Amino acid sequence: MKWDEFKDMLSGLGPDTPLGRMVSIRSEDDPEILELFSPEQKRIRMEWRTRAAKDMSQEDMDNFLETMKQALIQAAGGR
Repeated sequence: MKWDEFKDMLSGLGPDTPLGRMVSIRSEDDPEILELFSPEQKRIRMEWRTRAAKDMSQEDMDNFLETMKQALIQAAGGR
């Protein structure tokens, strides 16, 4: 099966399927919803985020850290 065909099949999955639930757990970013996650949902999300961070290139990591640095400078009143 070609990747495009596989992607099309995945996009049709609803949130009521096991894979759909897993995708929604991994991709959730709303702090209010994250507070309501069960310990198991939090574990699933953290494992996914940890894995994604390990796969990040050094350039992407440097860009992310610079963005975070600038955001913290602005939050502290800027320079």
